[in-house]
Parts: sequence; C-alpha cells; structure tokens
Amino acid sequence: MTERDAAVRPSRRRVLALGTGTAVAAALAPAPAGAAERPTPRTGSEGAALGRRLRELERKHSARLGVFARDLATGRTVVHRADERFPMCSVFKTLAAAAVLRDLDRDGEFLARRVRYTRECVERAGYAPVTGEEENLAHGMTVAELCAAAVSESDNAAANLLLRELGGPTAVTRFARSIGDRRTRLDRWEPELNSAEPWRVTDTTTPRAIGGSYARLVLGDALRRPDRELLTGWLKANTTNRQRFRAGLPADWVLADKTGGGSDYGVANDVGVVWPPGAPPVVMAVLTTRPTLPEGPNDSELVAATAALLADALA
Repeated sequence: MTERDAAVRPSRRRVLALGTGTAVAAALAPAPAGAAERPTPRTGSEGAALGRRLRELERKHSARLGVFARDLATGRTVVHRADERFPMCSVFKTLAAAAVLRDLDRDGEFLARRVRYTRECVERAGYAPVTGEEENLAHGMTVAELCAAAVSESDNAAANLLLRELGGPTAVTRFARSIGDRRTRLDRWEPELNSAEPWRVTDTTTPRAIGGSYARLVLGDALRRPDRELLTGWLKANTTNRQRFRAGLPADWVLADKTGGGSDYGVANDVGVVWPPGAPPVVMAVLTTRPTLPEGPNDSELVAATAALLADALA
C-alpha cells in the first residue's frame, strides 16, 4: 500500500467503528465523475492476472460473465462487466420480500395475514416446491411463509403472490429506485421474466447495481433492524446455492445469498453478502448468460469457479 493509499483509505477498524448504514453507503457510493475505480484488490500484476482468468472462464463456458465484489471494510473491489445488463431471474425475489417488509408490514400484522390461492396459480408459475404442497394448497400460507418460500426456496408462485400484494412487478422497480438502485428493473411475472433474450432490457440488472442493493438491505439502513434480520435469515436459509456460491466459497464462510436462473441462454446468477471467518462482510454479485440458446442446464459451474476466484482475491 502506498502512503497515499494509507492516507485516503480508512482502516478496517475505522470502518467498523462507523454506523453500519454509514459504512455501507460510503463503500457503495459511486466514484466521482472521471475517477477510475480500482478494479482489483492488490497489485496491478495480480489484477491483470485475475482479469485474464475471468476472461478465460468466459471463453471456456462460451458465456458473458458479470462480476461485482467488494470488501466493505477495505474497499477492495473486483469488477468485470459490472455495469453491463444481465437477466435478473429469481434474484428479484429478495427485493420483493424486502418491499413487503418495508412498505406493507406493520409490527408483523401483515406478515401474519393468510393468503389463499388456487392450484392454477401454482401450475402457471412453474416452480413451486412449497406453495405446491397439498397442505398449503388447502389452507393457504401466511405472507411471512410466502416470503421465506420465495427467498429461501425460490418458489415462483410465492413470488407471484408477493408481487400481487405489492401491486405488480413494477413495484420492485420502484422499490429498487427508492434504495438508490438506478438500474435494476422488473417488468413481468414468473415464469415469463426468465426468458432472458440477449437483446432484452426488461427484467434485468447489473452486477454493481444488484450487489449494492443486497448490501443496503442486509447491512445498511434500507430496512428497519427487525426487518433486516428477517430478510437476512431467509437469505442464510437459501437452499438453491449448493452448486454456485456454496460450491465455490470456503465451507466456513457464512452466506446470505439468492440465486437466479433462466430456462434459456444459460443464465446462472448468485448475489449476496458473505462473511469470511473473523472478517467483515463482502458483497458479491455474479451474473452470467450466453448469446445463443444453450443445450443442457444452467451453468452453475461458471458461478462456482468465479466465486472461488473472488474468495482468493479478497481473502
């Protein structure tokens, strides 16, 4: 570290001494116009090597890879296509649940409300491991249970029911704008929002934008503390990351993340906040897609390999 770096970069201890919301806001503030963001965490040669490895992953997987990762204590950052648009897919479900917590619930009253729905609602959504259970079809689910199903299990029908309560998909866009995210947008319902055509602007985000939103929701002051703790608990209970962040990050890192995947174009996403042992959190967003219709499942291996590189670079 140069003397100039030492003078302008706050120490880890000083960042931790700040209020959580203040630290997150400072860490995620856009760079001044014309300023060059430091794209890698260490030296220029190490950064160039990391960039080459990310490009090699793109070539190996015939994919476009978007990365935004930042150690919120030191400001160390890895970016690769961080401001390009990618299909969002189920990553939106965290924002939908957060909007319910902030805008609809008061002291748990709305979360306790029971929502009834039809089998047709479940079948139309496509993927419904929780809402499709016979007991839930018969008796309905509380809003809190729908939030947990959407975030932790990626249940499409649960997400659609939350969107219905919020007033439709564009409510997620408005929520994103209200927390400082100018790029993320949701336009359609499940499962249509997953079509992921390369030319599409609707239902997209950028790695930097969605990574920043997750950091504000989990670590910042975008939500009240009880709501933040609820949302973080749902993210930590995620069951869909085993072949993505969980496969690429060290086993002792704590994850609070949400995956997303499209039925076409090989979309495989994972976004969240991770805690290395005894260290401050790191926000991580990895978004992927292919320019042509692929054969086979989503490319989770690409996300896992990218996460492993990020863990090595930021540890």
